[in-house]
Amino acid sequence: MTTDVSGESGLRGHLLAILSGVAMLVVGVSLLFSVIGLRAGMADFSTVVTGLISSAYFAGYVLGVFVCPVLVSRVGHVRAFAAMASLASTMPILHALWIDPWFWGFLRLIAGTCLVGLYIVIESWLNTLAPKQKRGQIFSIYLVVTFMALAVGQWLILVGDAVGFVPFAMVSVLLSFALLPITMARVQQPDTVEAPRLILVRLWHTSPLGVTGAVVSGLISGAFFGLGAVFADRIGFDATWVAAFMACTILGGAVFQWPVGRLSDRLDRRLVLLGCCLLSAGLAVIGYVLVWIYPTWLVALGALLGGMLFTIYGLSIAHANDQIHVSRTLEVTGGLLLVHGMGAAVGPTIAGVVMDLLGPGSLMLYFGIVCAGLAGYTVHRMRVAPPVPPEEKVDFVPMGSGTQTTVQLDPRTPDPSDPADAAAFERPASPEPAAS
Repeated sequence: MTTDVSGESGLRGHLLAILSGVAMLVVGVSLLFSVIGLRAGMADFSTVVTGLISSAYFAGYVLGVFVCPVLVSRVGHVRAFAAMASLASTMPILHALWIDPWFWGFLRLIAGTCLVGLYIVIESWLNTLAPKQKRGQIFSIYLVVTFMALAVGQWLILVGDAVGFVPFAMVSVLLSFALLPITMARVQQPDTVEAPRLILVRLWHTSPLGVTGAVVSGLISGAFFGLGAVFADRIGFDATWVAAFMACTILGGAVFQWPVGRLSDRLDRRLVLLGCCLLSAGLAVIGYVLVWIYPTWLVALGALLGGMLFTIYGLSIAHANDQIHVSRTLEVTGGLLLVHGMGAAVGPTIAGVVMDLLGPGSLMLYFGIVCAGLAGYTVHRMRVAPPVPPEEKVDFVPMGSGTQTTVQLDPRTPDPSDPADAAAFERPASPEPAAS
């Protein structure tokens, strides 16, 4: 792991190895979300219980953001990676051995913690490999691979018995195989990863709308991945339609980020965010109606709904970055990532309560209510704060879930060790614009 990477072909080879491992890892994670939701339904778990189990995963994810860097700094990247990979690959099999909500919640907590540790190490290696001039390209490829793998993972519920032992075994195998190309890549030892420091008050004063948008995007993504398959199953979809609904919604979220983001670079970003929220709320209400009359149309609607819902996070981060000096990019973007994770940790539980009270189709109402609330707050911020001048805006960058090490790949983040970026860390004489 300490051999230098030299040459264009060597870089491509190592990137291919790491990204292929990432793809298998994300496919397994995606598959497990749907399998757990479907199997929980077979075990007569309520949507509240299923939501709590999913919340445990995202709670573990947030916990891992603080715990895993400490482990990596103590034992090194390779040992920490091996330990967390070993734990993560055993979790799916244990789900199949004992079907109990408390046990499953504990397993999901451990799995979330381990997986964020794996992502931290993998993304640290990507940061080591990525030359500054190609960081944006590698970041984009990483996001595309992640979204595609999330969609592919949904279709694997069609292999074997969707609610039997086979899917759990497949996830375990995928996680194990994912480690082979990653561990075989010869990459320089990355720098030590530090646990983030989250100062919510300072983050809120920097961009109230950015923080609110990050929370709402977490509430949405946590509920979708935790209960999306449960929703589709309990409105009467078979395994094929469940996979189609989930995959189309995920791919819609990937495809729409680029055009929506480019539009936000030209207009007041808050106006674009407001439009996405209102469209999401409207589509969600239509989706709730379709549950009762033409449920199969939800697959097509899901692509549009996902395209609006999953752009909220990237728009929120870009809006927050518009208002800060470039030297704070890593701090603010990393803080919003943690806030997003906190929202994801409670989203499945809240959505599960709504579904338990109003029926499984009300997941759409949950999306609509959350987006309408963000739309209302966006209107309020547009009234009390002026727009960011066009010359002070940063470029939109599509965003997905990740860790604090992913943020370092973001092409908007300056590199303090690069002389060309050194000036970015000198405070400007003029104050930052007022928070909006």
